[in-house]
Amino acid sequence: MGKTLYEKIWDAHTVGMLPDGRTQLFIATHYLHEVTSPQAFGMLRDLGLSVLHPERTFATVDHIIPTDDQSEPFADPRAAAMLQALRRNCAAHGIRMFDLPSGMQGIVHMVGPELGITQPGMTIVCGDSHTATHGAMGSVAMGIGTTQVRDVLATQTLAQTPLKVRSVRVEGRLKPGVTAKDAALFIIRRLGVKGGLGYAYEFGGSAVEAMSMDERMTLCNLAIEGAARCGYINPDETTFRYLQGRLFAPTGAAWNEAVVRWKSFASDADAHYDDQVAFQADEIEPTVTWGITPAQSVPIDGVVPDPADAPDEETRKGMLEALAYMKFTPGVPIKGMPVQVCFIGSCTNGRISDFRKVARLIRGRRVAAGVKALAVPGSQMTARQCEDEGIAEIFLEAGFEWRRAGCSMCLAMNPDRLVGDQLCASSSNRNFKGRQGSPSGRTLLMSPEAVAATALTGRVADPREVFHMN
Repeated sequence: MGKTLYEKIWDAHTVGMLPDGRTQLFIATHYLHEVTSPQAFGMLRDLGLSVLHPERTFATVDHIIPTDDQSEPFADPRAAAMLQALRRNCAAHGIRMFDLPSGMQGIVHMVGPELGITQPGMTIVCGDSHTATHGAMGSVAMGIGTTQVRDVLATQTLAQTPLKVRSVRVEGRLKPGVTAKDAALFIIRRLGVKGGLGYAYEFGGSAVEAMSMDERMTLCNLAIEGAARCGYINPDETTFRYLQGRLFAPTGAAWNEAVVRWKSFASDADAHYDDQVAFQADEIEPTVTWGITPAQSVPIDGVVPDPADAPDEETRKGMLEALAYMKFTPGVPIKGMPVQVCFIGSCTNGRISDFRKVARLIRGRRVAAGVKALAVPGSQMTARQCEDEGIAEIFLEAGFEWRRAGCSMCLAMNPDRLVGDQLCASSSNRNFKGRQGSPSGRTLLMSPEAVAATALTGRVADPREVFHMN
């Protein structure tokens, strides 16, 4: 019987078995950022340990970085302290850091792929849940906790128990105006916010195979929001075209050898899966969340659901909690709800293709009066591309605030935050209570195209109608 990509990578990186039955897994690439690493380095110091393979660890700063004024020292002393700690620790251990002056700083899950550090067949970890993003390249990529960050720094290995593998296929062609973000939210709604517990998701099917690398990264990024520990897509020609010529990608004869090796990691046709599900692409519509988990979503022309229709008591209680927090009434249409803030960015949808698509749609149009709209490229490299191509100017002329690279309004660890109970249309990945900074702030997750349509109208809008997609 054949093997899945997950099994092949696991086998290739197994160092040995531990007495408790777990696998000691070699970690090919380790990413660091400023939030989860200071404590890990502190534990190393307390134990008198050094970093075993600094050449396999790469660092950047993203969560706490202000996106309007990045002059130092930062106004927030805690943010300034985190940045300085990362700089000291990387210098002390010989770790390469993509700092603000480097021109390569940005969200860790964007910097790695853009530089070609993330490659097929790797085990990849980072102290951040959305590390699943890197699985789009055909790798096994997982978020880890601070203690595990310490373990990887010290040993370049991780104690793990293998996951089950679920094949998640989307067949057919996505309809005009429907994006990878919509597909991801649709899958989470159908499989549940806890549906992926204990699983790795292998995304496939003709709709997934037709996606660009940026779109694949969006899909894998959100695997964790359905509780899957990681999500991945088998490497193919789209993967290789994306990687070729990037700074850390192999060159010359080494490139050809790498492609042969990368292809060998793809799941075999007769691989066994612990579970298989399939969806039809034409089932998927532009999607928007209405609640406080990414699974609480409806098609954009749908209505706020009624807890009375919940399939079980746990779901009903979750719906009641969400409705109370969001201040929504069952039966009210999502489309047409007035918003105060619109955000395009994050490691989910802050890539060059996201900004290119939206720029084409908003050219010559204006953000609605009273709406605060932010456009935040996820990396300095993406920001430069946007500026070189005139994209930044289009956003500015449309009334967006064009910001510098960082996590921005995806989470409340920098100055970009909601105020009071503002309702925000966001291209990010989480709509948890208080996620965007205000303890009463409310988040509607949607695609960048839908955020753009909402920004122009001031109300939740269907991009197919606003931009005449057909």
